[in-house]
Amino acid sequence: NPNFDRAFYNLANTMQDLGKIEEAELSIKKAIELKPDDANSYISLGNIYVAQGKLNEAIFPTQKAIQIDPKNPIAHFNLGNIYREINKFKEAELSTRKAIELKPEFADAYNNLGNILKYIGKLNEAKKCIKKAISLNPKSTKAYYSLSVFKNKEPNKNLTEKLFSKEILRNTSIKEKIDIYFARSNFLHKEKDYSESAKYLYLANNLKKELYPSKLNFILERSESLFNESLKKESYNKNYSSEIESIFIVGMPRSGSTLLESIISMNMEVDDLGETDILEKSFLESTKKDNLSLLQIYSEKLLNQTKDSKIITNKALYNYMYTGIISSRIPNSKIIHCYRHPLDNILSIYRAHFSNGIEYSSCLKDCAKIYLDHYELMRKYKDIYGSKIYSLNYDLLVENPKKEITSLINWLGWEWNDSYLNPHLNPRKILTASSIQARSPINKKSLNGWKKYSEMLNPAIKIISTSNHFKDIL
Repeated sequence: NPNFDRAFYNLANTMQDLGKIEEAELSIKKAIELKPDDANSYISLGNIYVAQGKLNEAIFPTQKAIQIDPKNPIAHFNLGNIYREINKFKEAELSTRKAIELKPEFADAYNNLGNILKYIGKLNEAKKCIKKAISLNPKSTKAYYSLSVFKNKEPNKNLTEKLFSKEILRNTSIKEKIDIYFARSNFLHKEKDYSESAKYLYLANNLKKELYPSKLNFILERSESLFNESLKKESYNKNYSSEIESIFIVGMPRSGSTLLESIISMNMEVDDLGETDILEKSFLESTKKDNLSLLQIYSEKLLNQTKDSKIITNKALYNYMYTGIISSRIPNSKIIHCYRHPLDNILSIYRAHFSNGIEYSSCLKDCAKIYLDHYELMRKYKDIYGSKIYSLNYDLLVENPKKEITSLINWLGWEWNDSYLNPHLNPRKILTASSIQARSPINKKSLNGWKKYSEMLNPAIKIISTSNHFKDIL
């Protein structure tokens, strides 16, 4: 029966489960063609667009599902997820609350609402929502992980008993097991049982590595390729200039970049764009358009994305690979390289449980190799473009905040304000894995944390010790 819309709907969902996203899209569009008033088909089309990374395109079919069936909690829940992913947190909160209103026992919606509130700094309310998710569904593995990243003064005995029970692992998927093991590790870390915490970290990352293999070679090859590209001279209109000053924050994940961005954005003239990919997109476009320079394309994208901003920060950390290209082709720019003790950095990456990308984070050896490659690359760039690059040592920053922040603000050429010393009071949205830490005053609690996990870190230690730059600190 070629006009059986439900068969196309089922085929689309099956194709998506198999990872055949293009076939899934074709099937669901056929289902919609045959039955244009089926909300579930529009929900599926929205999910398919999300799987393709087409987040803005996913909004329309999801809103269409709500138009057809205004009382469908899944549609409101999905719309909230989409808004959260594109950093529209007010809309995300409203949609997620609507899903809960329609389905008061919706555990996943409570967990998502908790994460939205966490990003905007409402930590107490966020924690309550996540605990509510667990009370509604004691096997909500995502909620246990979400709760585990909060700084609990006293562990909740009832919750930890559930988390460490055999029951919670019964009939769970690999992804759910990963969430459980990371959550267990985080709770044990807070209880200072580092050997047990390491055991669960190892289990979690080994499973994650199977699902998301490391892309080590791709990163190393990209790093070398962009360095070679930076040595070429680009021909463009020298009279063209940008009125917006770009401050690029670069380095490894978990290197103190979120703290730095909070410090800088205490300046009211700064618009922090977060981890935007507009530089990479601009560079790729510039390689295809002979008549437009990287500076022209990048400046135009900035104007479309900012509101009369004089200064912007761009915290796409892997722009460290573009340091030479930025320095030579975007005149009105500055680069701040964040770095910290390599093993503290590697441990923090290994513990982070990133939701997407950064696949190498589950392999200690690959973390160490990428850290060394990034460090050596930045040394090369500093030799060539030293005046445009500021090196910010996170360890020194938390040891002596006033000295290091004063030095940074002087380098930026800004007038001093004591507010730079209190970045935890910054009301901005924080979308990274450091969103909770960044709400606390500057402290040095994380320094030398690697020593508590030295046995687990041995594969990374062996690689880092091959570098002459770090022999004295290991």
